[in-house]
Amino acid sequence: MTTEAEKKDLLEQFQTYLNQSNLKSLETNEQPDLNTLLRELAGLKTEVKAESRQFKNTLDTLSSALTTVQKDNEFLSAELIESTQRLDKQHTEIIRTMLLDFVDIYDRLSIGRDILENYQPVESLFKNSRKKDIHFNKRFQQGQGMTLKRFDQLLQRYQVRSIDCVGKQFDPVTMHAVETACFPKFENGIVMEELRKGFLFKDQVLRLAEVRVNKIS
Repeated sequence: MTTEAEKKDLLEQFQTYLNQSNLKSLETNEQPDLNTLLRELAGLKTEVKAESRQFKNTLDTLSSALTTVQKDNEFLSAELIESTQRLDKQHTEIIRTMLLDFVDIYDRLSIGRDILENYQPVESLFKNSRKKDIHFNKRFQQGQGMTLKRFDQLLQRYQVRSIDCVGKQFDPVTMHAVETACFPKFENGIVMEELRKGFLFKDQVLRLAEVRVNKIS
């Protein structure tokens, strides 16, 4: 059995061994070279500066490219808006030309219908064919009426409406006075008769109404 003295002796020997091992390890380890450390730090600083300059150059290039892209986008947007407006204007002009042709045909049909409504066969000359003439006239009036109704629907679809003139005060924006009349019972400047119908297209004048205006000397 190990005595207390032997245990103490073993502990002292182990402590001595540990102390000798630590001293030897410190003696064998190399001391850090300050110059080498400074050179490595200087090299690292140089690399960091170079990387920073390269990163800054990259950011400047990207910023310049972004500015160019933004300017191009603004230019393209302005061109697109201008092209759209130009196309809309051309489209509107084409529609206006087409609608003017429509209202001209509408006038001719209206005149034809009015003539048919006022037509009366002469009994002495067309006694034998009077009934046929009257029947033909009615059928033709019906056909003219159906065509005019179709034109009315077509004009309404394109937001075209006639200008209300008769009995109204003369409006030089929507009307053209081609004749005058003198009716003392009516105020000066009142439209007495519509000689040719006028039309509005989307609340803009498509064709001026030609009217006879009351003018009291």
